[in-house]
Amino acid sequence: MAKYPFLLRLGAFLGILLGLWLPIALPVYLIFKEASSVSLGILLYILFVGLIWVWGRKVEGVGRPYYYYGLGRHPEGNHYFFLELLAGFGVGFMALFLLMELQVSWGWLSWQPNIDWISAIGSGVLTGLGVGFAEELLFRGLLLTEMEKDFGTGRSLWLNSSFFAITHFIKSEPIQVLISRLVQFPGLMLLGMTLVWARRSQNGSLGLAIGLHGGLVGAFYIVNTTSWIRANQVVPEWITGIGGNPLAGIMGLLFLGAIALGIRLKPKS
Repeated sequence: MAKYPFLLRLGAFLGILLGLWLPIALPVYLIFKEASSVSLGILLYILFVGLIWVWGRKVEGVGRPYYYYGLGRHPEGNHYFFLELLAGFGVGFMALFLLMELQVSWGWLSWQPNIDWISAIGSGVLTGLGVGFAEELLFRGLLLTEMEKDFGTGRSLWLNSSFFAITHFIKSEPIQVLISRLVQFPGLMLLGMTLVWARRSQNGSLGLAIGLHGGLVGAFYIVNTTSWIRANQVVPEWITGIGGNPLAGIMGLLFLGAIALGIRLKPKS
């Protein structure tokens, strides 16, 4: 199976995963309905993490599957993986707040007073790290590694980033709403490329990518759940961010570009 084309390998992996999950998920959902959605989502990801280990051992024939897919992978030791993660989280977290503070100083946005943002920090950090770990193990861990086997580094960069952008852009919304949010797609594409470069700059380690992704998500979570920022309607929304998303506008795209350039030019560890 390791020599099958990428799409067949991916289909086999997903088929096994769904074969493990659906016999549990269907009866549980029929009984508990929407109340079981979060629990079933967590179960699906636990099965995914476990299947990655089995897939790496049995299909890819590697002795350390999680290391192979980027977890704890660093030539200087595991503690450097966590240092990369913390550094990436700090960069992502501070970059988003710097982006908004810059626009506040120009009068485009306003910080809202009397916001209990301190209580949102803990949940924001946990949410950011959870999303960063989950998505990076999937997109830059399993998928990127499997893509590089078939397509090399160049094409896999574009394929991986495109898949990441499409899956985050397409939602169950009317086509008119999706068209109005098209400005978000280049940002998602650039973010996907940045996270690929982040893994490659660390010799295959996911630490920096998980941290950077988690920092951006965590900062956005805090701002979004507290309604801490408000657009002053001085400039169009496509400049400051569609729907209040600071990364879904021209300014966000420029900031992501600066982060991408910094990581792209960063010497490999």
